[in-house]
Amino acid sequence: MSKKELKTNAMRILDRNKISYEYQTYDCAVFIDGITAADKAGLPRAYVYKTLVTTGKSGEYYVFVIPIEAELDLKKAARTVKEKALEMLPVKQLPAVTGYIRGGCTAIGMKKQYSTVIDTTAQKLEFLYVSGGKPGMQIKLRPVDLKETVGAQYADVIK
Repeated sequence: MSKKELKTNAMRILDRNKISYEYQTYDCAVFIDGITAADKAGLPRAYVYKTLVTTGKSGEYYVFVIPIEAELDLKKAARTVKEKALEMLPVKQLPAVTGYIRGGCTAIGMKKQYSTVIDTTAQKLEFLYVSGGKPGMQIKLRPVDLKETVGAQYADVIK
């Protein structure tokens, strides 16, 4: 299979913005979780981040990119985006809101560009891995490139 055939919307956006990245695929018949995905892909867990989508009391959606082994602190996250409270978006609503399915959700190229927060731990890394836009694909890029591409901010949002 050629690289052209593997292009996802996220990759096309990175290409259009002239952002340097690498991608890696792995066998993913059924997505379980980010830790399993990192292990299957042979990636160091400390560099792999997951993308979570939340809903605020206002009805707005917010995206958080955090380490796969971490848990989102909904109170910290709500304060960061100036909401009274946040709740996780139900998985069944993910495709309608983002255009992505569970295991393939990435902050890059969602149906709409939602307010996005990357946990501050990413600032210490030379690179990180995020979903490439479909289960079984990871994109490696610099945290600052992810931040600039999606207009994100850094904040401490994990427990």
